[in-house]
Amino acid sequence: MIRENQNSFDFAKLLTESAKIHGHLCAGQVLGVRMSMLGLREIGISDPRGKDRKSIMVYVEMDRCATDAVQSVTGCSLGHRTMKFMDYGKMAATFLNLRTGRAVRVVAREDSRNKAKEYFPAIADKYAAQLEAYKVMSDEELFDVMQVKVTPRTEDMPGRPLRRTRCDGCGEYVQDMREIYREGKVLCKPCAGEGYYTTEKASTAEVAETAEKENTG
Repeated sequence: MIRENQNSFDFAKLLTESAKIHGHLCAGQVLGVRMSMLGLREIGISDPRGKDRKSIMVYVEMDRCATDAVQSVTGCSLGHRTMKFMDYGKMAATFLNLRTGRAVRVVAREDSRNKAKEYFPAIADKYAAQLEAYKVMSDEELFDVMQVKVTPRTEDMPGRPLRRTRCDGCGEYVQDMREIYREGKVLCKPCAGEGYYTTEKASTAEVAETAEKENTG
């Protein structure tokens, strides 16, 4: 059984497509699909993959199953620069209509986990119960919705890179104004001490550059 939704989206179809992309059907997929349908409706988007595809930006706050569902339903992605990943660890997403400026943040309610068992008490596995319950629970039971204001930076918008800048440290190029200026140098984030990795071995480019300097020296 799947609850009828107030908007024009085909929940069953969207859920099937999302599960296919994600690789399996789970409670997170159901939440992500429902969350997206609600968010899109609230910002006035009815055809996210058609006429409205250039009018949407989504900020996801979790790197979990639901994010794949949000991408599947909205058509937004990191590659298109229409999906932004905010590493908050929260089951939440903000949907922005770039045309009108309207934005809503949709947050999964924590108490919906316990309510799911009330809907399907005969299902022993709590995750299986959540999967089925999330299909039929109301939006009000599943989510809190807040109207918010989001102003994307120019360098975060879709389109070609505004500029490419060479890092004075490693020589690699930085796009979209992510460089850092420090003590008269232009640095990428790793060279400025903000990287997620540490270098254990020189890159092939660095080895080649060192060899060239030795040969010309």
